Amino acid sequence: MRRERICLRSCFWTHGGPCTGFVYWRRMSTVPPKKMSAGVVIVRVVDRKLKFLLLRAYRNWDFPKGVVEPGEEPIEAAMREVREETTLDDISFDWGVEFLETGPYAKGKIARYYIARSKAEHVRLPVNPEIGVPEHHEARWVDAQTALNIVSPRLKPVVLWAYKRITGTALEPAPG
Repeated sequence: MRRERICLRSCFWTHGGPCTGFVYWRRMSTVPPKKMSAGVVIVRVVDRKLKFLLLRAYRNWDFPKGVVEPGEEPIEAAMREVREETTLDDISFDWGVEFLETGPYAKGKIARYYIARSKAEHVRLPVNPEIGVPEHHEARWVDAQTALNIVSPRLKPVVLWAYKRITGTALEPAPG
């Protein structure tokens, strides 16, 4: 098994040389990846309150994510999708590259989510050149309870996991 270094700065480079950004080692595997999407739970702190970035496509709220392309590592796909879907390029993986995977959905696909911080407030939803329109209809920074209330049941564990990983305390769902 071969190993190589991955830079998690906004340059998103795979390289073997010196790096000034946060670097982790990854093992290169010959096992073909399962059908997978990768995304990032992006957070920022506003007035000492944690905010989550959610994107809406039709009636569905989700975090930036997309398909892991052949030969691409999930973390690389997650960072690429953030750039493509939100134009954010200042994210930092302050909590490392730990991830949570959802159960199978959409014909057996698995979604893997990482957590990153952004200092940027403004999110742009650019036009996807393949389809000629933005992939999402709205981007919104919301508090943890609102995120928990508007995401699908498949994503609720992701919100709870991210909140606990960031704050060290469990998020109690609102009654009712």
